[in-house]
Amino acid sequence: MERPCLFGLMRVGLVPALVLTLGIAGASAQTAPDASKDAKDKPLAAAPAQAQTPPAQPAPAPAQAAPTPATAAPATPPAASETPAASPAPATPPAPSATQTPAAPVAPAPVQTADPFGEESTLEPKTVVILKGKANWDNAFDSLMDAFKALTALLDKQGIAPNGNPMIVYTSTDDSGFTFQAQIPVPQEPKNLAKSMSIGKSPDGKALKFVHRGSYDNMDNTYEAITNFLDDKKLEAKDTFIEEYVTDPLKTAEDKLVINVYVPMK
Repeated sequence: MERPCLFGLMRVGLVPALVLTLGIAGASAQTAPDASKDAKDKPLAAAPAQAQTPPAQPAPAPAQAAPTPATAAPATPPAASETPAASPAPATPPAPSATQTPAAPVAPAPVQTADPFGEESTLEPKTVVILKGKANWDNAFDSLMDAFKALTALLDKQGIAPNGNPMIVYTSTDDSGFTFQAQIPVPQEPKNLAKSMSIGKSPDGKALKFVHRGSYDNMDNTYEAITNFLDDKKLEAKDTFIEEYVTDPLKTAEDKLVINVYVPMK
């Protein structure tokens, strides 16, 4: 790319040299005889023509220039004054919004604890109204409900509200049936008791607590599990079982019953 500039410098230096040559030739011609003037005028006249700057040759095409060997890209970044070629900007992930709230961790579902089975308990004596009865196994649940209905009717008539859950205390059992006491805790003693009714105290002392859920007809499975538990632990129980009805047996569907079974220990 510098070759056109070099040609220009050569042309500027050549013109003063020609002027100086012509001046010297003119001085010599004035001292020569007239006869030789015409002869010397020709070469002098031709000199400028011969000394004229040759016409500028067109600059060689860039393709004729000596090829410049390709060089590897510099290892260092370009100077600050140089403007590098624009390159596509890398994709930048969008910044999270300032108002965006991270998702709250999902709380684990609560684990339902198992019902007590063989839990040690201490029964406290309560004042209860009692109805004694006897039933066979075929109509056991109906007989128990009839006893609760009779006691509830007595208390409702006298305006006495129970202060505890109704209970059944099994006093004896055999293959045909059982004897029992239906008991309802009361804050005061009712009056005008029927012939089979009385006032007394509920069982007290150390006992193991078991829980039954569901129909009374499935109580056999619960009592079988209780028997196995006592055998495995080699525990001796009294010949009494106490059923505390956590749900009102007169208002709750039979398959929704919740009954605490207490086994007093010797």
